[in-house]
Amino acid sequence: MIPRKIVLLHGFTQGGATWVPLMEAITTRAPIDAPDLPGHGSATNVTTGLADTASDLAQRYGKGAYVGYSMGGRIALHLALARPELVSHLVLCSTTAGIVDQDERQRRRTADDALAAHLRAVGVDTFLTEWLAQPMFASLTVTTHDAEVRAANTAEGLATSLECAGTGTQDALWDSLDMLEMPVLVVTGERDEKFTTLGRRLVERIGDNARHVEVPGAGHAFPFERTNEFAALLSAFLR
Repeated sequence: MIPRKIVLLHGFTQGGATWVPLMEAITTRAPIDAPDLPGHGSATNVTTGLADTASDLAQRYGKGAYVGYSMGGRIALHLALARPELVSHLVLCSTTAGIVDQDERQRRRTADDALAAHLRAVGVDTFLTEWLAQPMFASLTVTTHDAEVRAANTAEGLATSLECAGTGTQDALWDSLDMLEMPVLVVTGERDEKFTTLGRRLVERIGDNARHVEVPGAGHAFPFERTNEFAALLSAFLR
């Protein structure tokens, strides 16, 4: 059954418009929404955490297929667990269900807070250059469109996003994953070893209604590295 609508949730430093090339390539006939998430784009002044953001999105968009990349995937996972009746299909791209060890989680939160302070100090342009220079984005070619969407963000908005919705703020959801009963597609890039391992673990915990696909030769940002390939995979899954 084709979903009533498709809701695309972007990653950190991006924006809803990041998805435009994918939206143009998806072949399903369902309407597509791609909101700016808190701290980004038109929502730069919104300061909500993962669970509250998921609740807001559920109220705004209702029933449909939810597709989340990285930070957006963590939000989509929260939404699917809190309001499963609204999620016809769930697609998790380069996503984790959280850090289990509490000490490790606190270290990550401290690191995210320090990164937020650094972001405020150096500004958006310098931070984006540093952020995209990480090895996890080595195979990503930043297009003019993508660069413009990221540059439209503010230092304060992105810093607040890290403080409110960074991985360190997320409770571990691993023990709740077997509650998901909708079809789930977990996708990772072959070169992204960390999230490929996490992706396999997600599918194992969710159960038989989930499957894992690795995109050959792609990295963490595979939806934007291999847009047409991901669009074909997504379209087939949603049909």
